[in-house]
Amino acid sequence: MAHDTPVVTRSVEQQKYYRANTKMYMQRQVTNFAIMIFLTLIAFASVMADFSKTLILPLILLLAGIQVVLQLYAFMHMEEKEAHEIGVITMFMWTGAFFAFMMLLAFVTIIWW
Repeated sequence: MAHDTPVVTRSVEQQKYYRANTKMYMQRQVTNFAIMIFLTLIAFASVMADFSKTLILPLILLLAGIQVVLQLYAFMHMEEKEAHEIGVITMFMWTGAFFAFMMLLAFVTIIWW
């Protein structure tokens, strides 16, 4: 038996809508990528400028946190609200982030106190 692949033809309006959505999605991806590169450059510049460690460490952690959120929402497709499983994925992601934060907090308090 041959594998029949259905051919879906779009109307002109559907094709325009598809192209507009694809263009908007790609622009968001490129913008998020550019923001992440810019944040990375800020982190490298702050280290190379030889600022004090008390300034560099919180700055780098803040920039890393911003990049994590951007990567989750941009490259892990968390901004797509149409997907039926996005609620489950979001719950698991934020639950994992919560437990990671709690473990970090527990280890920091054990070491410092």
